[in-house]
Amino acid sequence: MKITEVKPFAVWVGRRNQMLVKIETDEGIYGWGESGFSGRELGVKGIIEHYREFLIGKDPMSRGALWQEMYRSQYFEGGRTLTAAISAIDIALYDIVGKKLGVPVYELLGGKHRNKVPVFATTAGPYGQDMIDQAKEFMEMGINAFRLSYDNMDIQSGGLFEPRVSIANSAEWFIEARKQLGNQAIIGVDYHHRLNVAETASFCQMMPSHTLDFIEEPIRDETPEAYEVLRTLTDVPFAIGEEFASKWQFLPYIERGITNYARVDICNVGGFTESMKVAGWAEAHYIDLMPHNPLGPICTAASVHLGAAVPNFAWLEVAMARASNNYGEGPNFEVYPEQVLLEGNGYSLPEKPGLGVEVNEDKLSEPFKFWEAPHPHKEDGSHTNW
Repeated sequence: MKITEVKPFAVWVGRRNQMLVKIETDEGIYGWGESGFSGRELGVKGIIEHYREFLIGKDPMSRGALWQEMYRSQYFEGGRTLTAAISAIDIALYDIVGKKLGVPVYELLGGKHRNKVPVFATTAGPYGQDMIDQAKEFMEMGINAFRLSYDNMDIQSGGLFEPRVSIANSAEWFIEARKQLGNQAIIGVDYHHRLNVAETASFCQMMPSHTLDFIEEPIRDETPEAYEVLRTLTDVPFAIGEEFASKWQFLPYIERGITNYARVDICNVGGFTESMKVAGWAEAHYIDLMPHNPLGPICTAASVHLGAAVPNFAWLEVAMARASNNYGEGPNFEVYPEQVLLEGNGYSLPEKPGLGVEVNEDKLSEPFKFWEAPHPHKEDGSHTNW
């Protein structure tokens, strides 16, 4: 079997761009993959077009060797844009191999450890009683793990975000949330690297012990030593890794015991090939995976297969607005007529060969739209992190 075409699609789907890739073969078997970038998708598309030049004619069954060739075929190693492209291609190759062999992808990864992949959800309402009430709805569905809202001020519109104001307001409501939701609730928060070390420490210290079960990426990840300092200032477990683009970026966080949950993103880190290496490494350090899953049905399906095939797994992120008609637009069956669907508190494993996702290529027709994430600022006018 030979690769005959590599087709990147940077297209608008629903309310955002998606960076998809379709790989075709001379046997008529094809596979779909997705890149983890949201914004700057054309950079990934360009890299996929470069890779296309030498992938055509290669054997898609040799996916591990192709991963190495893609990663090592330029002087400058890795980087998020490169591995986002490699991820999409790698996922598509696994889709092809699963179809060729007539098995779901998780069977290629060693077989399933569980029959259902549990999820955690994020409250969509504003911080306060609204988020607590929505968390109670999640618990009625059987979803006991979730990230609660926090005071994000005007950050969604690119306006004002003042960290000290946000943490003071949010901490009060997290204390109230723990009172109302009880100890069975697994409560976390994602501050989206919008704080510094001192601000994060103050936030955690405002709350009694076990108010939070995890805090996700409160500071940026470039400097592991900063997280090590933060660890000395709080006992709240850390969930880190959604921005990591390789096993090498995970290295200090796993080896030095910095993270407690590995937020691996299969569409950023390097697809199945790299994710399984991170998973095994994390297992050796008693760290569970808690995958990042903010994109479309291909990312979700790939993450479900990964979650099925590893023993050390906590919860998969679910975007309730796209997974449930009760919380948003629901699944997009026009573009994705076949996809893995949320059932109660998790995803049942697909049984069809490959990923279990089909894409209506004719519906990938809405053109790419240039989109910028908000550019928030502090009271003094300085820029802060989106």
